[in-house]
This record gives sequence, structure tokens and C-alpha cells, in this order.
Amino acid sequence: MNRREFIKNSGRVLAGALLLPTMLPRFAEAAWQTRGGEGLPIRETYLHFRSLENRDATDVIILHHIGNTNADVSAATVHQWHLANGWAGIGYHYLIRKDGTIERGRPRDTVGAHCYGENWHSIGVNIVGNFEVAMPTDAQLDAAERLVARLCQMYGLRPGGRTIKGHRDFNSTACPGQNLYDMLPDVIAGVQTYYGA
Repeated sequence: MNRREFIKNSGRVLAGALLLPTMLPRFAEAAWQTRGGEGLPIRETYLHFRSLENRDATDVIILHHIGNTNADVSAATVHQWHLANGWAGIGYHYLIRKDGTIERGRPRDTVGAHCYGENWHSIGVNIVGNFEVAMPTDAQLDAAERLVARLCQMYGLRPGGRTIKGHRDFNSTACPGQNLYDMLPDVIAGVQTYYGA
């Protein structure tokens, strides 16, 4: 390589380095969309966990509610609660806020801490609220139906009563709250609609 080629190539490298910071956010956004694969807007939380274990099987999606408050708590708040319990961090894989925003909890393909005895083969979705005394918002229900439909597609699950459950179907608990549990057939019907779309 002669001097002229060296200078020309050095200029290209420098120009690329100067453009990289302006291009990086777009590339990073595209990377998580592709890597995450949900095809939905998921708010990344970048939570730090203690040790996590990969989940080898996925055959059910379990719906939860917060239960102890009807406040619009974030995944980061629940993460702190669960760390205080001595857990690796937030036990749910997704959390759906009152406005329908879906936030990432645990990485999708790791074992959760949301349903005793069933974490090894399930995904936990928490819809924020206390549905013993309140109702989920329309935005939350729509987001849950879209998310669960996409998860069913990703894991090859046929959406129905065998693959979409409430926490109380497995453990002795009020979760996901009577009001949401009573709506489960309608939620499953909505998931089936999005699944087939």
C-alpha cells in the first residue's frame, strides 16, 4: 500500500468512526427488536440479576397481577421487591403497565420465579394492578393479548385453556385476582384473534 492509498483508507476509517455514534442507537434498537423477536414494542429495562438459569421447555404462559397494590408499579420496582426477597430479581418475564406499556422483566428464555413448581416450563406475564378490587385497563388487556399471541407463535403453542393459565390454576393463591381470572376466556379469545391475524 502506498502513501496515497494509506491516507485515503485512513480517511474512510475516521469518517466511519465519526458516523458510528449517530448510527449506533438505530442499530442497537434494530438489534434488540430482531434478537428479542417479539415484534412488539417492549420497553427494555436493563435490570441486573443474580444468577439465572436457561429454560429448556416452554408450554404454558401464566398470567399474574401485582395483588398487594393497584398502583402502576414498574418492572424496576418489582425487581427491587424480589431482590429484597433474596431472589435473583424480578420473577416475571414481562410486566404490563396501566397504559399498556410492556416492560421486560427476566430475559425471556430464563427460568422465572412466578409460579411455584411450574417455573421450569412457563413464561410469567404480570398485568399491573390488584384485580381482586379493580379491573385491568383496556390498554392492558390489548397488550396482554398481543404479547401472549406473539409468545404462542414463537413457542409453537396453540392458544387456549391448556396453554394460557392464571396463577391460581397451579397454586393456592388469589392471583391473578378474581376480576382478571373471570375475564380469562375473553383474553384467550383475543389472543386467538391476534394469533391468527
